[in-house]
Amino acid sequence: MKIHQIFVFSAVLPIAIAASGSSIAQQAIEYEAPRTEYGQPDLQGVWNFSSNIPMQRSRRFGEQEFLTAEEVVAERARVETAAAAAAAAAATLVVDPDAPPAGDNPGGYNDFWFESAGIGDLVRTSHIVFPKDGRVPKAVEGAQRQYGGLGPDIPGTRPVRYVVGGIAKDGHEDRGLSERCIVGFNSGPPFVPSLYNNNVQIFQNKDTAVIMTEMIHDARIVPLTKDAPIDDDIRLWSGDSRGRWDGDTLVVETKNFNGLRQTFNSTGANLDMVLTERFTRTAFDTVEYAFTIDDPSTFTDKITAIVPMTKVAGQIYEYACHEGNYGMTNILRGMRAEERMAAEGASD
Repeated sequence: MKIHQIFVFSAVLPIAIAASGSSIAQQAIEYEAPRTEYGQPDLQGVWNFSSNIPMQRSRRFGEQEFLTAEEVVAERARVETAAAAAAAAAATLVVDPDAPPAGDNPGGYNDFWFESAGIGDLVRTSHIVFPKDGRVPKAVEGAQRQYGGLGPDIPGTRPVRYVVGGIAKDGHEDRGLSERCIVGFNSGPPFVPSLYNNNVQIFQNKDTAVIMTEMIHDARIVPLTKDAPIDDDIRLWSGDSRGRWDGDTLVVETKNFNGLRQTFNSTGANLDMVLTERFTRTAFDTVEYAFTIDDPSTFTDKITAIVPMTKVAGQIYEYACHEGNYGMTNILRGMRAEERMAAEGASD
């Protein structure tokens, strides 16, 4: 789902928030969410979590959680200037039907596909609200860090826990998790705004909630009963989620991750991570999504972030990643061709 988004800035909301220091949830305390036929708050529908708010807070803001009215105006101008510059740069590109010279970097996506603009008011200085400085806490000694990207492979060892890029091309195990169609770079859990496909659909019945992401098209089934959790030896890519209602908030706690993914911010392995997500409908078209990461084997403190979700009048269509994953086949095929040509050249 590609949604062309615009910025909507309110002249009242930023001033109110900056003056009071209240959260969006507190601002909307008088809102009463509609109920399902089971009497539960209705969270159903398609929700978009695109954002141009940084995950980590700039150090210049310190513990300032919200922008002032003047800072909102300045930030809007900065974003509009950057968007205009990007559009002008894209307009100068020439489509070349010929293949690039051997060895050239063919590049990644063009910015037509990006949807990093949030819907609604830009008021936060960061998504992270704890630690209070809005920064990722220090990693514990020995916590592994892996970095991927769209550029050349970065040599390393298996398992590859990041999502984009790879360490080599000897086999699919050398590639990032999104290239393997296992975990999308924003599919979570937790949900972290990224370049595109920032959409999630929620279904509810009395005893179950289903949280389906557009990216990788993964459906997380969340029991709302008090059934016993699964055995600790059973480990899953997206963990084992259990839900409960805390007033009008759906609380989802997820454990039993398999340790083959990073915990957060390119750091750690999520084997010991406990993730707590909170979904609160604060307006007709808004869900406040908050998540807390607790992984003492990776970070010296917990991490809590708030990511607003906006209701979308649209559908999520199947993201058929495996079926359309020609990239993986061609990456490995191309490497085998290079090896063959090198061997033939050495034998001449």
